Amino acid sequence: MSTNTLTTLENVDREWWKEAVVYQIYPRSFSDTDGDGVGDLQGIVDKVDYIDSLGVDLVWLCPVYGSPNEDNGYDISDYHAIMDEFGDMADWERLLDELHDRDIRLIMDLVLNHTSSEHEWFQRSRRGEGEYADYYYWRDGRPATDADYDTDDGPADEVAPNNWDSIFGGPAWSYVEEREQWYLHLFDENQPDLNWRNPTVRQAMKDVVSWWLDRGIDGFRMDAVSHMSKTDGLPDGDPEGTPTGIEHFSHGPRLEEYLTELSADVLSDHDITTVAEMGHTLIEQAADYLDDEAIGLDMIFQFSHMGVDGGWDPETVGEWDLPEFKRIMSERQDALADRGWDALFLGNHDQPRIVSRFGDEAYHRESASLIGTFLLTMRGTPYVYQGEEIGMTNADFESLDEIDDPQTVGRVEQYIADGVADSYEELREVVNARSRDHARTPMQWSDEPGAGFTDGEPWLKCNADYTEINVAAQRDDPASVLNQYRRLIDLRQSTDVLVYGDYELLAPEDDQLYAYTRTLDDERALVVLNWSSEPATFEGSEIEVDDPTVLYGNYDDAPTEPTNVSLRPWEAVVYRL
Repeated sequence: MSTNTLTTLENVDREWWKEAVVYQIYPRSFSDTDGDGVGDLQGIVDKVDYIDSLGVDLVWLCPVYGSPNEDNGYDISDYHAIMDEFGDMADWERLLDELHDRDIRLIMDLVLNHTSSEHEWFQRSRRGEGEYADYYYWRDGRPATDADYDTDDGPADEVAPNNWDSIFGGPAWSYVEEREQWYLHLFDENQPDLNWRNPTVRQAMKDVVSWWLDRGIDGFRMDAVSHMSKTDGLPDGDPEGTPTGIEHFSHGPRLEEYLTELSADVLSDHDITTVAEMGHTLIEQAADYLDDEAIGLDMIFQFSHMGVDGGWDPETVGEWDLPEFKRIMSERQDALADRGWDALFLGNHDQPRIVSRFGDEAYHRESASLIGTFLLTMRGTPYVYQGEEIGMTNADFESLDEIDDPQTVGRVEQYIADGVADSYEELREVVNARSRDHARTPMQWSDEPGAGFTDGEPWLKCNADYTEINVAAQRDDPASVLNQYRRLIDLRQSTDVLVYGDYELLAPEDDQLYAYTRTLDDERALVVLNWSSEPATFEGSEIEVDDPTVLYGNYDDAPTEPTNVSLRPWEAVVYRL
């Protein structure tokens, strides 16, 4: 329970981005109009009316820049161009206009930490050309005397400059014979890290930010922000770290300086919103960043709740505990109550499908709408990832050949190399629980071949359940997941207490119920979620009730009284008390 002063509308700092509901689009998998099996910008334009029908206020567009696509667009080779598969700049401008015509804002996904190895900057850097020589992290190798540094790369008598691991698995260094040096890549080897210590690099990235803001966008989601600064000297990391070296390339000593400079020189001159992805960030760290206006971040994607179900550990994957989840989420709510604003999410392009992860596919409609209720009634800005609004589920990847995601491939190969498993088949369960590709299977528009996503062969196989779970099947069904999301989005946008109200957790140790109140001035809302596949009873003896009203229920006949109420499996009810 928060101990902060109760919030009133008088003391609320109202902002459009706090009151927004965000819809995240992964263009490659959203809608294909030219039959090549890859989504494109025209496909998004064609679906703008659908996006508008959801009631969302803001679209987050995953990268559409020029890219060789080694990491699905997060390896940018040209910040000022559109990837050929997606269309051209005229298509992008048409999309921006169509969204703005419907009062829907657009934020772009900006990769600040690294570029593609095919970017002109890196090509010139690898040749040691002039100012570009120091655009990236180049180092000499070490004598090949330490097995901890051993790689298959580089000269026979040399190993990598330090023992850091890539976040995608394997060493964080690759050798370039042309320059006779190693370069740092915290992600894929085709994603070299920019050297933000170099003021010329910082200016180049500020120019990129300005270029897009001049085209009328409404902000940025900033990728991998927490890795932009590295410890001086790039020292060895603790071999027990996961990944090794993380203490030296996460939240480095100059990160706040870089962000403050970017904000002061560019961002602060525009009415936009910024949300930073910060992996390996504690909630108190996030609060510190958000509490400092000079840093210029409105929200942070912080992942404390994303490890609750065992991560990539084959022994524990999928196991999670509701009281622990409530504790983590309540800690976030309390830590940011007076110091910042949360980015609310359970799924995105890097996470498995939320129904498969936190729900029950046997109670598909009920659990999908319950999870939606949770996202849309907490304090913070909710981010709905494409397909969540129809309850898309995890696919079944039968072999490694069906996987596109380099992170998944890297982890599987590392597990096999380390002797954790002998084959993919032994890791199939963890892959089918955790792979990022679950979020990237094509959007399921209809039961037609290709899920209505494409007339061609989709770049990634469609989930087999598209014949049952799709937009067309749900569009006109009032009880569908799709229409539950529409109701919930409308409720949030018309109910200030669900946006700005204080949060108080009830029954913290209950292993079935997640219940909480939201309070703003003299208005209180109660959210009761039976987060389980068995009936549950909510006593509610600790709350005062006076003429309650049901604002939302995911069953037709929601209980009208919020105390001593029997809830059916995955039942969600929102009351005004």
